Amino acid sequence: MPAAFLGHGNPMNALERNRYTEAWRSFGESVPAPRAILVISAHWYTNATVVTGMSAPRTIHDFYGFPQELFDVEYPAPGMPELATEVADAVSPTWVGCDVDSWGIDHGTWSILLHAFPEARIPVVQLSLNAFKSFDHHLELGRKLGALRDSGVLIIGSGNIVHNLRAVDFSKAGFGFDWARRFDDAARDILTTSPAEVTALDGHADFALAVPTPDHYLPLLYIAGLAQDEPLKPLVDGHEAGSISMASYTLG
Repeated sequence: MPAAFLGHGNPMNALERNRYTEAWRSFGESVPAPRAILVISAHWYTNATVVTGMSAPRTIHDFYGFPQELFDVEYPAPGMPELATEVADAVSPTWVGCDVDSWGIDHGTWSILLHAFPEARIPVVQLSLNAFKSFDHHLELGRKLGALRDSGVLIIGSGNIVHNLRAVDFSKAGFGFDWARRFDDAARDILTTSPAEVTALDGHADFALAVPTPDHYLPLLYIAGLAQDEPLKPLVDGHEAGSISMASYTLG
């Protein structure tokens, strides 16, 4: 089963048709029908490693200041409680908690799946990002999740390789600052040759600007961990508002 890192960017992508959302749609149409989708989203960044285990996850509108139309979006995909156990087994001995009532499907997940799998029939489970763990830890968890791919689970990392909200300039549509493009280029060089070496990027001169907080960057490490030495393939690239990379990659 393939896997992917998808740069989700602005929540309004959920409602728009653009070259990014068309790439997500093409990806969803091209992959074999998965038995479930496991998403590692930048927006479930918490103090533990947890997987959703409810049968009917709610649609979470984890943002503010956007049009009501975006708050009205629902993505009523079912959950798959038994997949929580499979995730825990796959990454053992790392402890994984099971959330049955507090989280659901956040916008880092549904803004992409609305385009990739618009019928919302495939079960969706989310895995949280543990804020207290190292980059190497997240990369290793990604590697261990490979067993789920073999059993028909589509794994998606949803974030942004470059995500600096303090530097955002919304007047610069389709534009990336020089430092954002340099870091994106360096990431592409590694991801398309030796993805397991992705943690070397934290030594890049532009890392502090590109990754001022780790939440949107960490999902990439899971897909790189899955890939190991298998090169990732670019799905779509580009920058928005100067400081957000929309680069997406696929595996398999």
